Amino acid sequence: MSQARRDDDETLLRGARAGDEGALDELIERHHGAAFRVALGILGNEADAADAGQEGLMRALRALSGFRGEASFRTWLLAIVANEARSVLRRTARRRETPLYADTPGPGRAADEEVALSAEAARARELLAKLPEKQRLAVQLRIDEGLSFREVGEIIRSSEGAARVNYYHGIRRLREWMEK
Repeated sequence: MSQARRDDDETLLRGARAGDEGALDELIERHHGAAFRVALGILGNEADAADAGQEGLMRALRALSGFRGEASFRTWLLAIVANEARSVLRRTARRRETPLYADTPGPGRAADEEVALSAEAARARELLAKLPEKQRLAVQLRIDEGLSFREVGEIIRSSEGAARVNYYHGIRRLREWMEK
């Protein structure tokens, strides 16, 4: 995360703690997409991920006074969302599945190219869902959210080194599976 964004989060956090609803709204707006993607990576179901992401955000916002700043706000928030998603998974105790939905078409692409890209993306999502949870989250958090390995480790409850290992093993497996 860039220093400017971190400073911005800290400014918004101070405002939210002081009761500024605009600052609170901005924090939610800024991080709700990442919260959803983390929950989706764990649950594999969009509806459950939306609920878990929202509940995780609400839990984090209710606990703002407990945020000590040892990690970035984003990392702290995503760890709470990941814990909430794991709780949903334990409560529902059902098999994780990834929905196969069509990607939005890109500008200037031929229809056959769109079909091939959509099929490849669906296959990649299917294969990503087959990775062990820590590998799946490490790949998703690095690629989708651009988090550092330290931040990934905090969210998946492992060391920075273990986060790196999970990421590289996950990427290696995905490459192997995609080549088959």
